[in-house]
Amino acid sequence: MRRFVAAFAAIATFALATAGCGGAPNDPQPTATQDGFPVTVGDVTLDRQPQRIVSLSPSLTEMLFAIDAGSQVVAVDEYSTYPEDAPRTDLSGYTPNAEAVVTYNPDLVVLDTDANGIVAALRKLDIPVYVGPAASTMDDTYRQITELGTLTGHAAEAQALVTRMKDDLAKLLADLPERDEPLTYFYELDNTYFTVTSQSFIGSLFTAAGLVNIADEGNADNPYPQLSEERIFAADPDLIFLADAYPGGETPETVAARPGWADLTAVRTGAIVALDPDVASRWGPRIVDLQRTIVDAITHLGTR
Repeated sequence: MRRFVAAFAAIATFALATAGCGGAPNDPQPTATQDGFPVTVGDVTLDRQPQRIVSLSPSLTEMLFAIDAGSQVVAVDEYSTYPEDAPRTDLSGYTPNAEAVVTYNPDLVVLDTDANGIVAALRKLDIPVYVGPAASTMDDTYRQITELGTLTGHAAEAQALVTRMKDDLAKLLADLPERDEPLTYFYELDNTYFTVTSQSFIGSLFTAAGLVNIADEGNADNPYPQLSEERIFAADPDLIFLADAYPGGETPETVAARPGWADLTAVRTGAIVALDPDVASRWGPRIVDLQRTIVDAITHLGTR
């Protein structure tokens, strides 16, 4: 199974496995003294502003840099490829190692799942750890940005980012053309036709744009199903989105060349959209970019 399929499947797993870890939906709101520090978010308390942050989550890395806390980050995991100036290392977020993390002398570690018992291992060493599980809703993303703002001393910047994201998303959706009937789509995670439903975080963005997911029927309890080719042909989607368009992966051309696919509506009309796989697999600030890509694809088809 290709890496990006695992990354998407992990979203559901992480959300379940980390329930109750720092940043669960029912946690109290972040609190802070009038002087700024100490601050408390969930079960994480910091006496002073952290200056040596280690991030083991690409999404949280993007959040930290987006709220102007990047100068406080000393190391990020191997998949934190954005922004380019993030201090990327060979640290792993999937199989984290406490001894490797400690070599960076962190005063805060942020991650999205408690793999390998990393949270307990770091806390045993008196290293504060913030867990921001994979988002299930946009509100989860906004909450994590706010919490990271509080923990890093950038509460105002975090609030400004959240406001900007909400405004940008609202404007994008307001600019959508009106249609008599909703468009349908297929979201491809890999070329064995694993996909997402509207119950997934990514799927909710397409729902917000008024699109109908061909994978929804019969998969109410499985947000990451695998469809048969026959199912895709029968549904004949208006749009196809490729989340497997990484280097060496799928392209509109390779999709069109598949046996039988040339007859699909999305292929005939050129409505195949190659997504940035990193943007499509993260729940940070660049969700706005993904929503813009979705809206642009719909707009390109017009109102016919």
